[in-house]
Amino acid sequence: MRRKIKPVTGLSANALTVLRRRYLVKDATGRPIETATRMFRRVAENIAEAEAQYSATPRRRRQVAEAFYRLMSGLDFLPNSPTLMNAGRDLQQLAACFVLPVDDSLESIFETLKHQALIHQSGGGTGFAFSRLRPKNDRVSTTSGIASGPVSFMRVFNMATEVIKQGGTRRGANMGILRVDHPDILEFIDVKRDSKELTNFNLSVGVTDAFMRALAQRRDFALVNPRTGKTVGRLKAADVFDRMAAAAWDNGEPGVVFLDTISAQNPTPHLGRIEATNPCSEQPLLPYESCTLGSINLSNFVTGTRGRPRIDFDRLADTVRTAVRFLDDVIDMNQYPLPEIQAITKGNRKIGLGVMGFADLLIKLNIPYDSQSALTVGGRVMRFVYQHARAASAELAQERGVFPNFKGSRLESEGLRLRNATVTTVAPTGTISIISDCSPGIEPLYGVSFARTVMEDVRLVSLHTEFVRRARAAGIYSERLVERVAVAESIQRLADIPASLRRLFVTAHDVTPEQHVRMQAIFQRYSDSGVSKTINLPATASKTDVAEAFLLAYRLGCKGLTVFRTGSRERQVMSCANVQYC
Repeated sequence: MRRKIKPVTGLSANALTVLRRRYLVKDATGRPIETATRMFRRVAENIAEAEAQYSATPRRRRQVAEAFYRLMSGLDFLPNSPTLMNAGRDLQQLAACFVLPVDDSLESIFETLKHQALIHQSGGGTGFAFSRLRPKNDRVSTTSGIASGPVSFMRVFNMATEVIKQGGTRRGANMGILRVDHPDILEFIDVKRDSKELTNFNLSVGVTDAFMRALAQRRDFALVNPRTGKTVGRLKAADVFDRMAAAAWDNGEPGVVFLDTISAQNPTPHLGRIEATNPCSEQPLLPYESCTLGSINLSNFVTGTRGRPRIDFDRLADTVRTAVRFLDDVIDMNQYPLPEIQAITKGNRKIGLGVMGFADLLIKLNIPYDSQSALTVGGRVMRFVYQHARAASAELAQERGVFPNFKGSRLESEGLRLRNATVTTVAPTGTISIISDCSPGIEPLYGVSFARTVMEDVRLVSLHTEFVRRARAAGIYSERLVERVAVAESIQRLADIPASLRRLFVTAHDVTPEQHVRMQAIFQRYSDSGVSKTINLPATASKTDVAEAFLLAYRLGCKGLTVFRTGSRERQVMSCANVQYC
């Protein structure tokens, strides 16, 4: 007899809305026929089936499935969206992040286009480096014509994305990267200043150490035709850098990825050079590689009294160990969209365990986000996750063997026998943080009350529950206060709110660009892959602010950076709760 399942409780109204719209199994009419409890059970039991490949008994598989279920149903950990959507169903495509190669031939370009379509249809996002494509107006010997350049082919990929709905639940997302020394770099930098261009792409300039040296020395640098390897022009590094900063100030794009920083930490350099990332840029990957991500909800790991809160590191260690096992099992249960993807993904077995709810953790610990103490806590927590994730991967290596491409890897040279080539990544956790009712990733609060637009047409309004609790305790809570908070990106000018509350509930708009970047850098120290973090800037920020953020990120060892200035786009995912007054 099947045991009775204890129902999941404590899900917010926003979480239930997202689950019903996007995650739960539906009937032919689109009506959900699955509860959140059944969803978590479906996923847990499916992923635990991987244990059978390693001689686990049926009893042991049931124990693992139960541990996975407790992990998710308690909202302590959630895997990336495709795993929640597809595990235990016909599609069974469980990864969110893919990188596909784009080589300099029409055949390669359109083969990749087909592969992109298959991945988007299965619920994944794709990243591409277009740096190998010959520049605009270059010679095409086979037709005696001239090339149209990388940006023109990106428009083809963008249109393909436009017509494919991911598994009926997600709109496709892409990352397009072009090296800074490509002859078409200026066109690439400027293309999204037209808001109608490449609407399904995030863009990042692939910045090299050579370019940054030229910038520091106020020199020019070479533009290289990738077809011939020859220099075809030169530009002043300062002019190009200023143009990047101006475009990012204008509408948030392009971001930057630091290619040589990524290469220096590539765990498998013997397999090739990393040139591209997933759509949110936190996951650098080799061609055809995929990665499955998952995040621990740090806000659930505060214990002690309200007067003396502390982090429950013992429970966090247990959670990390179980989460690593879960993600490693996902690799075996995944139904890959292409054989090339399966081969290299199983060869490297990269996983990306990260965190969410970090801002909520700080609030519960009475620590303002824009403080040195917040940086200290961030480093301590991520170091702990990293160390215990590596220890869990080492245990799995003893049980199951190291990843097949271990020989020749950087890990072999360091004497580290791990099951997974990477173990940590800090992802944005857009919708899974809504399910968990916590702040996304390592971001500060966007607002004490704010609205998120998800699934293109669903607007979810949130009012921070801890702020409500503390406002009630201070005797200031009222509907009028809620209305005033709802029209404010920051509460710092609301003088009737006690200074201690205003200090604790700082928002993204109160945090300086430098503090944003330093927080990203702290987490990058303990992330094998990258860190998804938006450097939010006020509408009054200058282009110099953007440039300084890019420079600081490079100096501190970040693998990339994205900035966003409030109001620089007509449509943005997050806004203050009362849009009438935003």
